Amino acid sequence: MPGVTHTDRSFPGISLPSHGGGSPVEVTLITQLGIGAGDQLVRDAGLRQSAHPRFVDALDEPSARLGDMHMAHQDPSSLYSFAVGPQGHPFHRHAGTRMFTAVSGSGGAQLRFSTASDAQLDDDPAAFIHALRFIEIPPDCLFTVRFGSGTWHQFVSQRAPHPALFALSCHANDHTGPLSDTQRAQVDAGTADLPGLTDTLPSHLQTLLKQTDPHSVPCVSLSLHAPTRSWAGRLCARTRDPIGRLRTALHGLRPIRGYVSRRPSLHPVTHHRDAPDDSLLQQALPEGSHHRDYVSMILPAHALAGTSARRMLESVLEGFILNPPSGVGQLMALRNVLVAPLRLRTSPLGCPVSSLLSEDRSQLFAGRFPVLGQHVDADDHSAEVLLGADDRHLRFRSCVRVERLDDGQLRISLGTRVRTHNAFGRFYMALIDRTHRRYISPTLLRMAVAHALAPELSVAAGPTAIPRSVPLGAAG
Repeated sequence: MPGVTHTDRSFPGISLPSHGGGSPVEVTLITQLGIGAGDQLVRDAGLRQSAHPRFVDALDEPSARLGDMHMAHQDPSSLYSFAVGPQGHPFHRHAGTRMFTAVSGSGGAQLRFSTASDAQLDDDPAAFIHALRFIEIPPDCLFTVRFGSGTWHQFVSQRAPHPALFALSCHANDHTGPLSDTQRAQVDAGTADLPGLTDTLPSHLQTLLKQTDPHSVPCVSLSLHAPTRSWAGRLCARTRDPIGRLRTALHGLRPIRGYVSRRPSLHPVTHHRDAPDDSLLQQALPEGSHHRDYVSMILPAHALAGTSARRMLESVLEGFILNPPSGVGQLMALRNVLVAPLRLRTSPLGCPVSSLLSEDRSQLFAGRFPVLGQHVDADDHSAEVLLGADDRHLRFRSCVRVERLDDGQLRISLGTRVRTHNAFGRFYMALIDRTHRRYISPTLLRMAVAHALAPELSVAAGPTAIPRSVPLGAAG
């Protein structure tokens, strides 16, 4: 049946007035994605969402809370993601206003809204059908949606088996609107989720909806580049349908992964011949050593003004564990595989800090880091710990030291000494000597200091990330 088409030189959109006197329903197209990209994006984002710690799968609308309210800072907003599959989800509503940005699947999406108020529905349930409107979204499209409190809505795919959409929803304030006592308690406790903030359509209205012919409901189609019912629009939809399935199938062959990387500190690392005379490392291995290295980094006074040596040392030790260099970790993984038949100790951390994962709790620095020795001077201008482990082929000792200099600068150092026990130990150290001096020690120090300067950027940030029960590290 022919319709009426209007041309829009900006973002095509529609604003539907509310039958109940509330806020309008606003839907706007932003841009068209590549052919078949919608299905691929919905699948990829859906898999990532399912691995999120706050993932919830309910009401045919899997979702995750990505950003919390911060009431201590007078910020009641929150951020959610949600997905809608090929079969859509049931009609429902929320107490608060909803604003989200979404991507439609490669079959397109149909958004269904009814803005009848509770008073209108109590007076005449047929008001739900009278206020019902459909909005069609083209395949592979980025679009925005906004509607007011209490708006009944349902999203479905226009063409199975394509998913309907994946969205990021910003909740301006979940405290607003007619919340139930249970919902308000969840919001106040910070345990709210999308299903808990959802009211589904009453059964008598569901029955009325099933008796309604969908083709009798007023519908508007939004599109980009070509009208939906033109030959170009139909060709585009038919092309996106099979290509969306193909791209999703091919994309499924690749594992879903994500990466968070940080750049190490740009402060230069200086190599020294040996540790200072007053270092704990000078008293270690009194029978002598076959390998020595010592590197240090100087931070300007303004980098951590007022930070004591002890506190800085604690942050650096935490950095060795929470912000390890990926390259050193890869070398350790290879080393662990190669030496496993020889029954040598293994560790995910590289020498010289692998003993920070020791199970030995007999001597702890700052109440949590296992050490062989420690010293903090009376003025808290210098703090140092001694680390190390014994293995079948060698023994190693290392020190981590923080000193506040006379001009206010901080010097942070990492040193290592190794004594070999046998021919294999000598061969092993000859093999890794240059790499240890030029890469492992400087890189470990850089990344640990980077964590101390900005711990919130660490990849594994959080107190639970520090292992408490890991086999004693090796020299490696």
